[in-house]
Amino acid sequence: MFGYYLDLALRSLKRNKILTALMVLAIALGIGASMTTLTVLHVLSGDPLPGSSGTLFYPQLDPRDMDGYEPAKPPPEQVTWIDGMNLLRSKRADRQALMTGGAVPVQPAQSSLDPFYSDARYTSSDFFAMFQVPFLYGRGWSEADDNSKSRVVVISRTLNDKLFGGKDSTGQTLRMKDTAFRIVGVLDSWRPNPHFYDLNMGNYSASEDVFVPLSTSRDVRFEHNGSTDCWGTGGGSDEHAETQPCVWLQFWVQLDSATKVAAYKEYLTHYAQEQKTLGRFERPVNVRLPGLMAWLDINKVVPGDVRLQTWLAFGFLLVCLVNTVGLMLAKFLRRSGELGVRRALGASKREVFSQLLVESGVIGLAGGFGGLLLAFLGLWLVRRQPSDYAALAHLDASMLLITFLLALGSSLLAGLLPAWRACQITPALQLKSQ
Repeated sequence: MFGYYLDLALRSLKRNKILTALMVLAIALGIGASMTTLTVLHVLSGDPLPGSSGTLFYPQLDPRDMDGYEPAKPPPEQVTWIDGMNLLRSKRADRQALMTGGAVPVQPAQSSLDPFYSDARYTSSDFFAMFQVPFLYGRGWSEADDNSKSRVVVISRTLNDKLFGGKDSTGQTLRMKDTAFRIVGVLDSWRPNPHFYDLNMGNYSASEDVFVPLSTSRDVRFEHNGSTDCWGTGGGSDEHAETQPCVWLQFWVQLDSATKVAAYKEYLTHYAQEQKTLGRFERPVNVRLPGLMAWLDINKVVPGDVRLQTWLAFGFLLVCLVNTVGLMLAKFLRRSGELGVRRALGASKREVFSQLLVESGVIGLAGGFGGLLLAFLGLWLVRRQPSDYAALAHLDASMLLITFLLALGSSLLAGLLPAWRACQITPALQLKSQ
C-alpha cells in the first residue's frame, strides 16, 4: 500500500505545483536555518576526547595571599611552577602533564625558507599518551628526557610537510633559537575541539606545531606567551617565573577510577594543608578537581550567542511549520471531493489518513533536500566569519542524518492536523455536491 500512497502523493503534488513549492520552501527555510546553527553548536559543544574525557581531571589549588580574598571565590585556573612540579613529581595519578604555551623561532635548514615563528607547547612526557595524540612517525619523548632537559622535539604533520616534504623526519635536526633539537616524533593530523588543555590560547585554536619538554623550554629560555596571574611581589621578567608567586601553568591528571578520583582529591587537600603550614599558602584550603567536560562548562567555552542563535533558528522553524500546516490544510480540504469518493468506495479513515501523511512525508523529504543545500550555504558563510571556531563549521554524517530526520518529522507533525481534518469529511455530503 505504501507504493500506492506514494504514487498518489506524487500525482497530487504535481497537480498543485505552486502550493507544493510553497510548502517545500517553508520547510527548507526552517530546516536550513536550524541545521546551520545546530551544526555549529554540535561542533563547539562536542566531547574533544570521546571515550577518554571521563578520566581526565584538572586540579586546582589556591596559593594566593589574602589580598582580595573572597570565601566563595574559586581557585586560580592555573598553577605555580613550584606547585606544578610538586604535583607532577608526586606521581599520584595514572598519568599527569604539566604544560604551558609559547612561540618558538624556527630556523629552517633550507635556504629557500626564511626563519619563522611557530606556536609551541612546552609539556611533560605523559602529554601524548594521556591525550591520545596520534603519531605519523616516531613517538614522544620519555620521562628521562624531561629530567635531563634533553634537546628533543615533536613536530606537527603540517610543519613536517613544510620542512621535510612529508617524509619521515625522525632523527633529523630542527634548529630553534640557535639551538639544535633532535626530532623524535611527527604527529598525525590532530586538532581536538575545543582546545581544552589550554583555553588561554583560544577556545578553538589549532593545535601547536612544536612540542618540547617543559624543562628544556625553561633551560633554553623559550618565550612563554600564555596567561600569567601574579600577586604580592610577583611579576616582572619571565626568566624568574619558576620562583615568582604567579600562576601560569596548566596541570592535567588521568584517573582511571572513581576510587582514584576520591583519593587524588584527598591528596590535593592534604597538599594544600601542608603548604599552608609551611607558610606558602595563606588562604583557607580551597581545592577542586573538575573533570574535562565540567571544566569546559565552568569556562563557558561554547559562546552564548551560538546557543541563542540556535534557539532563534528553531523558533523560525516553528513559524515555518505553522505556515506549512495552513498550506496543507488548504490543500487537503480542496480535495474533499476526491477524498469523499475514496471513502464512498470503501476506504477507511485510517487509510485516507495514511495516504495524506505519506504525502506530507514526501513534502518533508523534498524540504530536507532544500534545507540541506541552505545549510551548506549557511555553514559556508559561517566559515567566512573572523571567529576562531569558524573553520570547524562542517556538516558531518550524524548531522546529515539529523537534517533529513528533522525535515521528515517536522513535515509529518505539520501534516497531522490537516490529515485529521480531511478525514472528518462526510462522504455522502461530498458525493451530493458533485
